[in-house]
Amino acid sequence: MSVHSVCVFCGARPGRNPAHAVVARATGAMLARNGWRLVYGAGDVGLMGEVARSAQAEGAATFGVIPVHLMRAEVGKRDLTRFVVTEDMHERKKVMFMNSDAVVVLPGGAGSLDEFFEVLTWAQIGLHRKPILLLDVEGYWQPLNALIDHIVAEGFADASVRSLYATVPDVPTLETALNDVLGQPPAPA
Repeated sequence: MSVHSVCVFCGARPGRNPAHAVVARATGAMLARNGWRLVYGAGDVGLMGEVARSAQAEGAATFGVIPVHLMRAEVGKRDLTRFVVTEDMHERKKVMFMNSDAVVVLPGGAGSLDEFFEVLTWAQIGLHRKPILLLDVEGYWQPLNALIDHIVAEGFADASVRSLYATVPDVPTLETALNDVLGQPPAPA
């Protein structure tokens, strides 16, 4: 049985709301509990670090990808199961996406938005069918959903764009959604 991998895009900062870090840690633990490998941006700061440390503490395999120019700023986390250094951001996103079966987006900034819109665009033009899930911590992604509705209303995207991703309110709902697409966790030994 092959191990499924979940790509998590999220902030290199913790954000102002402490709930974001709590959910990041819960996401890492949930991935481990299900036997899924974490694929992420290889940083040891912000929400990225929270997800990775939690996943590691619970025994998950971790696959981190970081561009050489962010090694210092994002404190490249070298104690991962697999640690890849890329030349640039484009290669980072490609390697992360190619090594995952699903994409989860936690709260984050411009980088997380860039990552989300890239995988959404790839889905829109038919390059993949991987599930994309926004973890909507305390309504964080509601303005993004409203923007996408506006884009559709203004005629710049078909309404079907909303079917290319799902917004989930919490980690238990995220876990159920991932189990629906990736399969149930292995039985305890």
